[in-house]
Amino acid sequence: MNLAAVALLLVSLCKPGVAQSAAAPATSPAPGATPQSTQPSQDPPDPSADNGSVPRIRVGINEVNVVFTVTDKHGKRVTDLKQADFQVVDDSKPAVEIRSFHSETNLPLQVGLLIDASNSVRDRFKFEQESAIEFLNQTIRRGYDQAMVIGFDATPEVTQDFTDNTEALGHGVRELRPGGGTALYDALYYACRDKLLKKGRAGPTRRAIILLSDGEDNLSHVTREEAIEMAQRADAIVYTISTNVSGTKGAGDKVLERIADATGGRAFFPFQIRDVTNAFAEIQDELRSQYDVSYKPADFKADGHFRTIEIVASDRKNYRVRARRGYYAPVAQ
Repeated sequence: MNLAAVALLLVSLCKPGVAQSAAAPATSPAPGATPQSTQPSQDPPDPSADNGSVPRIRVGINEVNVVFTVTDKHGKRVTDLKQADFQVVDDSKPAVEIRSFHSETNLPLQVGLLIDASNSVRDRFKFEQESAIEFLNQTIRRGYDQAMVIGFDATPEVTQDFTDNTEALGHGVRELRPGGGTALYDALYYACRDKLLKKGRAGPTRRAIILLSDGEDNLSHVTREEAIEMAQRADAIVYTISTNVSGTKGAGDKVLERIADATGGRAFFPFQIRDVTNAFAEIQDELRSQYDVSYKPADFKADGHFRTIEIVASDRKNYRVRARRGYYAPVAQ
């Protein structure tokens, strides 16, 4: 390189701002500005993704949410009570703190309609289908609620996945055809574990399963109590409608009572066909006439054990509270 070229290079390097532009320092954000991360952006976790574990409590590690219904001694729903009218007992100890209490009439719904399509319910299957369709038409609000339809005999079959389209739901109900054995417990277990628990919730949501069956089961791989446990883990209230037309309660009806009672639901026994429609109407009204309480339990342990819940009305003589019997605590990480 000749002397003239070297001189020209030195002059250019000494010009203000050239050296700095080659390795400019990071600038501080303006006052009040939010610093931008240099790490690659990540999509938010999908709440419906299956991570191999089963959620055990809805709100958080030390906060429990319970939906419950209150009736008077005549069975009529009571919707105007206040927080002071109740006591919450968790695992035999009063709750440390009530964090929220509401009389809920308008929460979004996630409804699972489980219809027994085995041979044992053939007699009035068509009428029950039409009653179920009427219930969905009157209950599911487009853009707000969602429902799914599952038929079961030996195995559960989703004829319509979660949607707010009542026409599609009606089609899913009409697709069902009776025939085969009965695996009721497997169907309930599947609906809770594989559908409800994998269905995300953007905010407070009421989950309910309406189960139409005679309560008989001769093919399930899981037990009745395992199916109930999965419903409790899914935070689902189960309403049962018996398809028994004998006029007297049988062993299957007792099964339906047990499932409903353990999850805070209600069992219906419409011995006459027209009463099926009334049962659906009662469920529809109840889903819009419940209370919602969130509380902090005493001596809470993240040990995965089942913890009992009891919500007691101050006026026990006149009011009856119906709620799920408990929940499974999370396991400490």
